[in-house]
Amino acid sequence: MKKTIAIVIFNALLVIFALVTIVPFVWMLVSSFATNADIVSISDSLFPKPTTLDNYTNIQSTFNFMGLFGNSLFICTVKTAIVLYTSAVGGYIFSKMRYRGRGFLFGMILSTMMIPWAVTIIPQYEMMVNFGLLDSYWALILPSLVNGFGVFMLKQAMDDIPDEILEAAKVDGAGDFRVFHQIILPLSRNAVAAIGIFVFLWNWEDYLWPFLMINNQDKQLLAVGLKLFSGQFGTDYGGLFAATSIAIIPVLIVYLIFQKQFISGLASGSGK
Repeated sequence: MKKTIAIVIFNALLVIFALVTIVPFVWMLVSSFATNADIVSISDSLFPKPTTLDNYTNIQSTFNFMGLFGNSLFICTVKTAIVLYTSAVGGYIFSKMRYRGRGFLFGMILSTMMIPWAVTIIPQYEMMVNFGLLDSYWALILPSLVNGFGVFMLKQAMDDIPDEILEAAKVDGAGDFRVFHQIILPLSRNAVAAIGIFVFLWNWEDYLWPFLMINNQDKQLLAVGLKLFSGQFGTDYGGLFAATSIAIIPVLIVYLIFQKQFISGLASGSGK
């Protein structure tokens, strides 16, 4: 009986926390279909009345939304693909290969997770300026080629793959390249999907680094563009909410597609 009551209370708390989290997003979505007058008006209703589609139809005429959206989608896809591959290679090297200094090198990788990103902003900025990469997409891609968190998670996931499978493949004549691509990667797809969602989300909402690196508005990313939109058209709340609502669609699609792999990947990567 006590156990049942505890479960009911726990589920009720989860529902409350879920509502607290979801209500602001629902309010933003409803407000994206309302006029500015309804959004800023003080009324008895929590949500404004959705009465118009002009906020969506006028986005592109207000600022270059589709261009910024395409820039962000391109950069996030490229960076996610690169980080996934380098993390998988790193995880394989630290999990399945035996060599002197492996523990020390892995410790160095883990130490990068303990350094606040803000500490590295100035050195990275100076490096990009000295390389002549300011105002180019290379300045966004190069600092993110390797992710310590991704290497750690995939190493943990690959530890669960039996070494006997790899030894059997090598007896049949498979080299490390073939073992990695045809055995390790398919068996690690859940962890890869989990890391992919994290990396895509981090890059999609990244504001400071693109703001520092990109000066050309035609090359700018959506997170920075929304902030500029908010500053330049501060009274157009409906347009801002409409643009933000569309901006979260790629993240939702990625998560919905890889939801099962995401949960399984987190469980397998953090089980140790």
